[in-house]
Amino acid sequence: MNAPIDVSFFPRNAKPLTSYRPYWAKRFGVAPYLPMSRAEMEQLGWDSCDVVLVTGDAYVDHPSFGMAVIGRVLEAQGFRVGIIAQPDWHSADAFRALGKPNLFWGVTAGNMDSMINRYTADRKIRSDDAYTPGDVGGKRPDRAAVVYSQRCREAYKDVPIVLGGIEGSLRRIAHYDYWSDKVRRSIVVDSKCDILLYGNAERALVEVAHRIARREPVEQITDVRGTAFVRRASEPGWFEIDSTEVDEPGRVEEHINPYMTTSEQAAAQGQSCAQDGATDSVASSAGSISAAGQKGLQTVQIVPNPALPGKGRSGRALPPRDRTVIRLPSYEQVKADPVLYAHANRVLHLETNPGNARALVQAHGEGATARDVWLNPPPIPLTTAEMDWVFGLPYARNPGSPRFQCNK
Repeated sequence: MNAPIDVSFFPRNAKPLTSYRPYWAKRFGVAPYLPMSRAEMEQLGWDSCDVVLVTGDAYVDHPSFGMAVIGRVLEAQGFRVGIIAQPDWHSADAFRALGKPNLFWGVTAGNMDSMINRYTADRKIRSDDAYTPGDVGGKRPDRAAVVYSQRCREAYKDVPIVLGGIEGSLRRIAHYDYWSDKVRRSIVVDSKCDILLYGNAERALVEVAHRIARREPVEQITDVRGTAFVRRASEPGWFEIDSTEVDEPGRVEEHINPYMTTSEQAAAQGQSCAQDGATDSVASSAGSISAAGQKGLQTVQIVPNPALPGKGRSGRALPPRDRTVIRLPSYEQVKADPVLYAHANRVLHLETNPGNARALVQAHGEGATARDVWLNPPPIPLTTAEMDWVFGLPYARNPGSPRFQCNK
């Protein structure tokens, strides 16, 4: 740990990244590059990989590439990490290149959402890709996180799949998909991953990796912050509240065209243009009051004491936040009702503060096939010293293979 002072402002009840006992494979030392082939594994003296990372980007061993960071963080914890970059997704053969992972797959679409990477805003296919050698497009599939997860499952069915990256993070609940113009299910359901790590995942990843290494079943890893997964029923000891206790669904106001004049805006809203003059008269009267020396009224906001039991919109006392889960409208509901869709997304964004966020749950399916997507609160951010440690790891800061010697 390099930094002598931690200047971050979150409660530090999280286990430090460097406090874990290294995995036994630490004895192999640091690899110049994460291996991408069996031959490179043999040069390092490895007979297998503990973790195999799959990414839609070229592998450049530099901290600006997410999978390089993840790989080096896992390596520093003692794991043997291989990487499969931009594999041929048309069959599972390319996903068997490094053999069967001992612990789990780590899957990401890359530094960008794969749909944004492949298509313009007009839904036309892009001819370039900033994360591919030569700036060549077409090296990753649509919805790469889902496709890669399916191919990993096809290659080795019994190996857990840990999904991460921006594509997984932004699609963790039912969401509107611009490219298909419809509401899609959570990516946790579509990809059939065992666990999703969203946001800055270094802390969650290290915890999950060590617990899988201790042979803890991945389906029992349900208490790690920054994770999402599918479950059939809530655990005992949790208090479930409806999302309407947090936010009241209401009519969705249509956005005003910023290029319309004030008169055009008033006409579009069915109002009279005479309001312009009324506004001027109000302003002039306010000026006269100020000139007369009278003080305007001020709104007093009463802030509740956080030490006292909180109350929801219904007036009922709320249970402890750290044991509370908020029930969002189901996938079927948000798909059918734009108001509930907006409400669900507002609640999702309200519960993103690592200091006080609560768990969320959203049902997908009905009847006997119903499943809940459970989202734990966001991870506690890294300290200054932990950030220095992550970005001070021995990156080669060069492409990891002649195949990825970038021209641009």
